[in-house]
Amino acid sequence: MGRRGIKEYRAPEALILIAADRDQKPLVCPSCNSPDVERTPERSSSEEDAQGGKVTLHCAACGRMAAYIPRTLSRSSLPESPRHA
Repeated sequence: MGRRGIKEYRAPEALILIAADRDQKPLVCPSCNSPDVERTPERSSSEEDAQGGKVTLHCAACGRMAAYIPRTLSRSSLPESPRHA
C-alpha cells in the first residue's frame, strides 16, 4: 500500500485527519500524535474562498501525508429534493 518513499496514512487515519480539517479542528497526527501537521493551502478565514483544488495534510514529525479535494456545496452538487405529486 502506498508508493515507495512516500509515507501515506492508512485509510482510517486519513479519514480522521480529513474530518478534523473539514470541521476546522486543530490538526493532530493520528499516527504519531504530533500537533505539527501542515495544511497546504493554509486555511483561509472563509472556506467559501476555496475554489476547489487539492488540500494536502503533512505531518512534519513522522512525514506521513494525506490529500483530499474539499467539498463544495453548490446547487448542482446537492441531491434533488423529493417531488410532491
